[in-house]
Amino acid sequence: MLTPEGKVKAEVKKYLKDLGAYYFMPVQTGYGAAGVDFYICYKGWFIAVETKAGEAVPKPRQRKVLEDVDSCGGLSLCINDVESLRRCIEWIDAGRKRA
Repeated sequence: MLTPEGKVKAEVKKYLKDLGAYYFMPVQTGYGAAGVDFYICYKGWFIAVETKAGEAVPKPRQRKVLEDVDSCGGLSLCINDVESLRRCIEWIDAGRKRA
């Protein structure tokens, strides 16, 4: 049985597979650098995504990773549904069409 956050992750994985995007989900062991749930490469964009259920927010270490990705020119998101990621991908696709 999936947790509420697990359901969000499952929806995101299905969406990314259908999209043909590359993604990686590191297994956090408590050792080494902090990370977030998904690292995605889509049409040349690097996207870091932390998934949460409901009103949950990223932990400080997760927030730091998202901020670091932003500061290096990538996109970072904390989402509680797949629609938030879909809007980001639509934004990327719309920008590519204008270029």
